[in-house]
Amino acid sequence: MPISSQDVTWVEEPKIGFWEATFLPAIAAGLKTTIGHVTNYKPTTIQYPEVKPELPLHYRGVHRLNRDEKDRVKCVACMLCATACPANCIHIEAEKAPPEWPDRDKFPKSFVLDELRCIYCGMCEEACPVDAIELTHIYDMTGLTRDEMNFDREKLLSVFDQTKDNPRDPIRTRRGKLGPASDFQTLPAVGPATSVPDQDRAANAATPGVIRGVVRQD
Repeated sequence: MPISSQDVTWVEEPKIGFWEATFLPAIAAGLKTTIGHVTNYKPTTIQYPEVKPELPLHYRGVHRLNRDEKDRVKCVACMLCATACPANCIHIEAEKAPPEWPDRDKFPKSFVLDELRCIYCGMCEEACPVDAIELTHIYDMTGLTRDEMNFDREKLLSVFDQTKDNPRDPIRTRRGKLGPASDFQTLPAVGPATSVPDQDRAANAATPGVIRGVVRQD
């Protein structure tokens, strides 16, 4: 379908005068901008590492594994963080919890997180049902080998010990001892579902594709 002439806007190339052709006005404008920056000098470069940057509160840095009130690792090895991780950088080996831990079935025998492979999206923190893993404001990581950047369980717990008293890295989530499910003492009673009444079943058969009956609770 051809385009209507009313929808077409014709643009003419502007004519360049003598002074524009010499580029002198453009050079003068550039020198004016340069002189303005020189006379009104406001540096934005941080002299790192002598000066530490002030990171925003939503910055996501090195991970940590939280401890519970009994100084145990809070993780219950449910594998949800490893499942939600888009970079596949979390590897957990679960083990049955000892008898003196009656409040959980498993705990992480091995918890390894590859800080070099991580993209710091925060999905592990969002997926964890017991608030065991969190991202901190630690941004400077160094290592001579890739193995040094694989943070195991003890190293992640040491990050928690280092940052738990930092006002920028508080324990942000407290949703129960073992997550939201632990706050329920008893589950609400749910009655059995009843079948569709005979009159509704007959109406449904008469008009296929339309369901008039509803599932009712006694």
